[in-house]
Amino acid sequence: MPSIRRATLEDAVLLSDLASRTFTETFGHLYPAEDLAAFLADAYEVGKQRTILSHPDYAVWLLEDDGVAVGHAAAGPCGLPHPDVRPGDGELKRLYVLASHQNGGWGGKLFAEVERWLLRDGPRTLWIGVWSENAGAQRFYARKGFVRVGEYKFPVGKTLDDEFILRRFASTDDCP
Repeated sequence: MPSIRRATLEDAVLLSDLASRTFTETFGHLYPAEDLAAFLADAYEVGKQRTILSHPDYAVWLLEDDGVAVGHAAAGPCGLPHPDVRPGDGELKRLYVLASHQNGGWGGKLFAEVERWLLRDGPRTLWIGVWSENAGAQRFYARKGFVRVGEYKFPVGKTLDDEFILRRFASTDDCP
């Protein structure tokens, strides 16, 4: 039975490998090989994972099945390019599960862990960036109360993906 645990600094190499594998499995077919390789070498470099794992404002969770990492989620301060982002807003940075473990509710369980952590100090506005053609993820986040409020270009090597920016207000008091 799979389980979820908070990643530690000692998981940096594992996280680097898992993040590369899950991104490649999910999106690798979309990019020229050199763009994918450049993105993976930069975005999921072990040193960057160590920095994330050691920073108090970020958190990562691992989904493991029989001790083998099969998914992960990461959260921290919002870094999306939207003019309404405020200090203190949180962001789901990543949520990936290998195809072998999808459709078992584990993505939702990972999301719940992220959400609990992001809201640990009380209500706050949450943000997510999602690929414009990932309709399944968009439906999932819509069920969690997120709405599309913008878009931006996400670089994967020299390829620029169209990404949507989703937001969920902390409360109706925060709505414009």
